[in-house]
Amino acid sequence: MNGRTPPGRTGRNRGRRTVTRGFGPGPENTAGFTEDDLRALAGDRSFRRGRTYLRAVEDLAADGDRITATVYGNDAYRVTLLPAPGGLDGRCDCPYGQEGFFCKHCVAVGLRILALDEGPDGETGGVIDRLRAETADRTRILEDWLESLDRARLLDLIREQLAADPEFARRMELRAAVERADREGAHTVRHRVLRLLDTRPFEQYGVVDHRDAGAYAAQVAEAAHAVRSLARGPLAREAVSLAQEAVEALGEAAERIDDSGAGLARAADALAAAHLEACRSARPAPGDLAAWLASRLLGDTGHLPELDPADYRDVLGGTGWAALLRHVHRARRGSPPGREGRHVLERLLRAGGGVDVLIGEMAADPEPDGSTHLRIAEELDAAGRPGEALAWAERGLAERGTDEGTGEPVPAFPPLVEYLVRRHREAGRHEDVLRVVRGHFRALGTLGAYRRLREAARAAGRWAEERPAALDRLDGTPVLVEALLDDGDADAAHDAASRLPAPLPLRVRVADAVRERRPADALAVYRRAVDRLRSRTGNAEYERMTEILLSARACHRALGTEDEFTAYLAELRTGQKRKRNLMRMLDEAGLTAP
Repeated sequence: MNGRTPPGRTGRNRGRRTVTRGFGPGPENTAGFTEDDLRALAGDRSFRRGRTYLRAVEDLAADGDRITATVYGNDAYRVTLLPAPGGLDGRCDCPYGQEGFFCKHCVAVGLRILALDEGPDGETGGVIDRLRAETADRTRILEDWLESLDRARLLDLIREQLAADPEFARRMELRAAVERADREGAHTVRHRVLRLLDTRPFEQYGVVDHRDAGAYAAQVAEAAHAVRSLARGPLAREAVSLAQEAVEALGEAAERIDDSGAGLARAADALAAAHLEACRSARPAPGDLAAWLASRLLGDTGHLPELDPADYRDVLGGTGWAALLRHVHRARRGSPPGREGRHVLERLLRAGGGVDVLIGEMAADPEPDGSTHLRIAEELDAAGRPGEALAWAERGLAERGTDEGTGEPVPAFPPLVEYLVRRHREAGRHEDVLRVVRGHFRALGTLGAYRRLREAARAAGRWAEERPAALDRLDGTPVLVEALLDDGDADAAHDAASRLPAPLPLRVRVADAVRERRPADALAVYRRAVDRLRSRTGNAEYERMTEILLSARACHRALGTEDEFTAYLAELRTGQKRKRNLMRMLDEAGLTAP
């Protein structure tokens, strides 16, 4: 959906503005939106530029709530304004609009509608209603005229358009080839369809830019239409073969295409649907179809189009479905085993409706971190078996594998821990929550895991008992210092930092925490930090040095040694005087020379 305000255009209007009135009568005008609404959606710059395109708006039309127009700029751009959930939406096929922005062309169309809303004196009715009526009149006049023409005149008009529009001519040639295809003519259709999927006419430096992706997607959609048309006639079997070639060609091409607007994904879905329709019409040999589907599902020829094997169950029948399972099993148990094969096999088993069969397959080769057990639990939850789901999740925690290098249990998959914590917490089992979180903390030994343990232990009324063992687990690592700081135990953090290899930035944080009670200890840390920063450049380093010097000055004041700080600062400024930004920051902070 469009409607994004471009970053950097305006601070106040950045992001999408919700225009809640939509199209239709409103309290301010009959268009249902205002200039302010357009400015909020586009940003000030695009809004100003949109004003200059007001006279470039042509072919204004309305069909239902959808307003369309052509805006002539560097090219002819098609614009659509329409209501969206919660507000006005605009789309344009210009490069800027294809990036998702409410562009100047959308603004121009909106302003044109507002200008029409003012209308001549005495005119009544909403502007959208008038546009609908005018559009309907134009359509009726055109259709009446076309119906009045004889066959010869219609053919003359079509030939005239074929000569003027090569794109129209190409589409008509393909449709003619499809309609008239016999066994020999199917080769012509195949040639034309595969030409549509050739990215070379759109490529620059080996890729298709998002600005050209829409035109390529339109060709893919045309190819899908041709396959569907072929599938509905006597050449359905040839349509299956052609669709499979087209799917493989698109899968290979999709890797080179920037599909930011998702137009190619929609066209690819149409091609996949055309293949399925051809299979249902021609009923290819189940074994052959199973082999082809397996190659697509397990291959690495791109993600588009995405085929769902469950859609083919009725075409494959029991024999084909079993063959597909065999192909995937073989890939799953290959050497080396195929991870993609595992996921595809799970999809097939899930589509087959047998949860227990799926679980058996998943459990046969679990991941050592318990992630497989979590997927099993989720499948059981979906099947309405929460008790079994919880049991499998607990097994995942208990049956983790061992790290070959350390001999220690592999840390549990974090989402598995979250799942168990949520389930036990919902049931009010605080001791179980504590058990799960304790094990995760012991495996990881991180500050985040320590915080989770503290939260769970407090909920269970057990933090006083848990804390000493948790701190012992962290002893010997800088995380102990962080944990003590996080607990608010600054003196203990200072003592730990004094005996552990804590990094200097962490020591500075400890010094900040104890400065008021232990200014001399804090000052020693600040001096070391400033000495390290002397050799560094960059505004971020200068800002940090300024902050630390302010803290050092506070320590000297508490110790009654301000003269010492004045001399220290003068020496530092003399040595750093070439760093003009640092000098400016020190001056602004009041750290001036005497």
